[in-house]
Amino acid sequence: METILLEYGWVLLVLVGLEGLLAADNAVVMAVMVKHLPKDKQKKALFYGLLGAFIFRFLALFMITFLVNIWQVQAIGAAYLLFISIKHIYDSRKKDDEKDVEEKEKKGSGFWVTVLKVELADIAFAIDSMLAAVAIAVTLPHLGSYEIGGINGGQFAVMFLGGVIGLIIMRFAAHKFVKLLEKYPTLETAAFLIVGWVGVKLAVLTLSHPKVGILDEHFPHSTTWSIIFWTVLLVIAASGYILGVVKNKK
Repeated sequence: METILLEYGWVLLVLVGLEGLLAADNAVVMAVMVKHLPKDKQKKALFYGLLGAFIFRFLALFMITFLVNIWQVQAIGAAYLLFISIKHIYDSRKKDDEKDVEEKEKKGSGFWVTVLKVELADIAFAIDSMLAAVAIAVTLPHLGSYEIGGINGGQFAVMFLGGVIGLIIMRFAAHKFVKLLEKYPTLETAAFLIVGWVGVKLAVLTLSHPKVGILDEHFPHSTTWSIIFWTVLLVIAASGYILGVVKNKK
């Protein structure tokens, strides 16, 4: 019993770290999406975004069996994250004239439109978060005989705690990222590149689904893919920060 509890404790620590990183990604998305709003509305939009993240993560947690079996749900999440990433980068490159950019930013950038975009992103991140959590939690031995959402009760409890701690991290990270983006505006492109890269991660999950079978079903959880994913993500973040600092000095 002690061995099982130690194993559960270790997996919980791993999950907290993982959920913290995914929560940071989600916080980046919220930060870049609300940045154009006035200060008072930024706080309101972030509140709705955090509330949505909380609701969607727990819905995903209770519906994890459904989400694992329906690959189309993963595909939609991947497509949405890739879409907002590519669209933002394309628009920022296409328009060189500051006046055109300003007019484009004003168009469709109302408070509730922004909140809707944030909530859609929250859904995609909730799917990614819970699929990653279940991949780790199911390696644990069963604890007790009851099940929740198709997952063993003990495994579910670990996923639940990991998710709650991740949301707490997101609560503080989102506000920090808004301030960082105000200080280093060039970080916005790097942030959307990270969003797109998380979309690629969801696309890899979709392609490796047993019913799709384009990639090996074990590949998304392999050491090779984990190293590739986190290395690229860190390179994007570091490059964006360095370029931002250099540009600010100039």
